[in-house]
Amino acid sequence: MILVIGGAGYIGSHTNKEMSRRGIPTVIYDNLVYGHRESVKWGIFEEGDVADGNRLDEIFDKYPIESVVHFAAYAYVGESVNKPSKYYNNNVCNTIKLLDKMRNHGVHNIVFSSTCATYGKPKQMPITEDMPQNPINPYGASKLMVEHIMEDYHKAYGLNYCCLRYFNAAGADPEGEIGESHSPETHLIPLILDAASGCRESISIFGTDYPTADGTCIRDYIHVTDLADAHIRALKYLQNGGESGCFNLGNGKGESVRHVIDVVKEVTGKDFIVKEEKRRAGDPPILIGSAKKAKAVLGWSPVYGDIKTIVEHAWKWHEDKKY
Repeated sequence: MILVIGGAGYIGSHTNKEMSRRGIPTVIYDNLVYGHRESVKWGIFEEGDVADGNRLDEIFDKYPIESVVHFAAYAYVGESVNKPSKYYNNNVCNTIKLLDKMRNHGVHNIVFSSTCATYGKPKQMPITEDMPQNPINPYGASKLMVEHIMEDYHKAYGLNYCCLRYFNAAGADPEGEIGESHSPETHLIPLILDAASGCRESISIFGTDYPTADGTCIRDYIHVTDLADAHIRALKYLQNGGESGCFNLGNGKGESVRHVIDVVKEVTGKDFIVKEEKRRAGDPPILIGSAKKAKAVLGWSPVYGDIKTIVEHAWKWHEDKKY
């Protein structure tokens, strides 16, 4: 049985669904601060916080947990700058508590939700796992700290781990059962869809003078269901004795902000106001990840790599979202 920490959130719920589809039993542990109870349609749901050590003991005692997949983290970059204590306490300190509970209960495998934010502003593209990691905000720093902690726990205690560094998670369940719903929403595609559906008056492009083909930032968008598949592959890799390590997850190609807006207009058939504003501080012009290592080691390749397909699935969910 797999313990999915933060399994009521966006990526966690899609991973839980994919595990269920493949016959993998799960226990979902989430405090519902950002997750949605409605997203847990598969497995067993247990409400609780990672900070609650006694509650974690109850879960490990109650269920035959073999491995853990850990999604529970605060992930708003701007907030992390203004409230670093919140991020270091939740993302780092609480993860240490989880790892110690795993040790106490004899659970040795964990797949960790990391981020490309650990790289900061890379000087070369595409980004590979061996490039320097110099995060520029507390969110990225907190994830990098956990990566280092897992490496130390591996050496000292035999913890086996896979850290998966996502690029821009996007899209929704192709069947439309679950999708992306954040409060506040900060991700580009759902924000554009809000403009297309009339929930927002407009969408803003922050910076049109970047050294890119159309002057707007370029990002690597990866379908959330492809991310779910990668987590399951990483889990099986560890269970089969694979070597601990870190993997980038992305499509290996980038889409500009302006192009994504154009694709949304094409998919939805809607027109909406697009405002051009000044650059935001800290936005790199281009972020594209190389997933060659994940493909070689985990046998993982994106199935939904086309941006139009990603937007189509997101729009299908957006039109009928229930939470």
